[in-house]
Formats: sequence, structure tokens, C-alpha cells
Amino acid sequence: MSNTRKRHGAEFKAKVALAAVREEGTVAELSSRFGVHASQIHAWKKTLLDETASLFARSHAGAAHGAAADEALMGRCMKRLAQLTVERDFFRKRSGP
Repeated sequence: MSNTRKRHGAEFKAKVALAAVREEGTVAELSSRFGVHASQIHAWKKTLLDETASLFARSHAGAAHGAAADEALMGRCMKRLAQLTVERDFFRKRSGP
């Protein structure tokens, strides 16, 4: 008999970790309700609590990085638009009035 590992998605992990933080039941109760080992619930809860501060720090840094990415995309779009305008004008002149 082969044992296959369950792969839980990020949404499921967040749901379980939030239930643990909110103390919606003991870890044993949460373990039986969600079908996850108690040590895994403790690990996800610890990760949630440790990484919460970095979420807020990333939102400010991400906004600055997002603005730079948007500006780079806008630059590429403007360059492509200029190229297409030159090509259109060229072909308009070649085709005649």
C-alpha cells in the first residue's frame, strides 16, 4: 500500500491557521475537523504569526516596485506605438494620396 502525501493549497492553510489563531477550538479539535496533524497546524499558525508583519512591509515596497513595473510597461507601449505610427506614415506615403 502506497502512502500519498496530501498537498494543501495556500487558501486551505490560511483557513486552518486563522482558525487556530482565532481559537475556534483546541488544536486537537481543529486537527480532526480539517484532517490535518496537530503539529502541522502549529507550524502553519507560527508561519502566519511570523509573516504577518512582513505582509504590511511588502505592501509599501510592493507599491513602489509596482509603480516602477507599470512605468516600464508604459515605456514599452509608447515605444511600440511610436514604431507603429512611423510604419503607418511610411505606408501611407508609399500608397499615394
